[in-house]
Amino acid sequence: MSILDGILKNIGGAPDDVVNLAAKIGIDPAMAEKAIAALGQTHQMDGDTVTLAAEKTGLSPDILNQIVGAIGGEGSLTNFASILDRDGDGNPINDIMDMAKGLFGKS
Repeated sequence: MSILDGILKNIGGAPDDVVNLAAKIGIDPAMAEKAIAALGQTHQMDGDTVTLAAEKTGLSPDILNQIVGAIGGEGSLTNFASILDRDGDGNPINDIMDMAKGLFGKS
């Protein structure tokens, strides 16, 4: 189970895992994970969250808006951002990579 799966399970009404979310939206699970991470990151930035995430991922704003809706709206992005951005630097990607390294026993 991925870190994002664990977060999704704790959000009422959200799909139970990234695979189910991806299937619901009609995209690849890896792209769904990338989109969720980008939405969590861009939610903390100045500007429109979806527009900024679209620029980062190449996904259409329509798809990203569907993901935002499926995971519980803009408020849920704050949960993703705070959980994923452990060091509070506004960039959850480095923290996700550190967590992944820990899962695979690398330091």
